[in-house]
Amino acid sequence: MPMGTGAPRLGQYHPDAQAFAARIASADAFVLVTPEYNHGYPASLKSALDAIFREWTLKPVSFVSYGGATGGIRAVEQLRQVVAELHMQDIQASVSIPFVFRAFDDAGVLTDTVAPKAALSVLNQLDWFASALKHGRETTPFKP
Repeated sequence: MPMGTGAPRLGQYHPDAQAFAARIASADAFVLVTPEYNHGYPASLKSALDAIFREWTLKPVSFVSYGGATGGIRAVEQLRQVVAELHMQDIQASVSIPFVFRAFDDAGVLTDTVAPKAALSVLNQLDWFASALKHGRETTPFKP
C-alpha cells in the first residue's frame, strides 16, 4: 500500500489507498498473518497498517505468526504496539506456528495439532469482540 504525503490519521489518504480503506471499513475484525524476519514483521504489513487510520479504529485484531523456533512471536509483539496506536483491540490470543517448514506435509496440509485448536479459540474470542465493538461503534461516538 503506497504511502502518501498526507496524514492518514486526518483522513488524508494516498489515492491508491481509497479502495483498500473501503475494504477495511467493511470488516468488523481482523486476523493479521505474518512471518517473522530478523525478529520483526515485513514492511508490506507495516505499510498497509499505516496507509489508513480510522477504518482500523475500535476493531478487534488477532495474529497468526510463523517462523523458526519462536513461531513469529517477536513479530507479533512488535505489531501489538502498532495496532495499539491505531486504537484497535488486540485480543491477546493468537496462533503461532514454529518451524513452519516442518508444520505441513508434502501436500501442504497442516500437521501441527496445536494450531487448529488455538485458531478456534482465537476466532471465538474475535467474534465476541467484533460484536461488542461493532455495537459500541454504532452507538457511542469515539474520537481518538
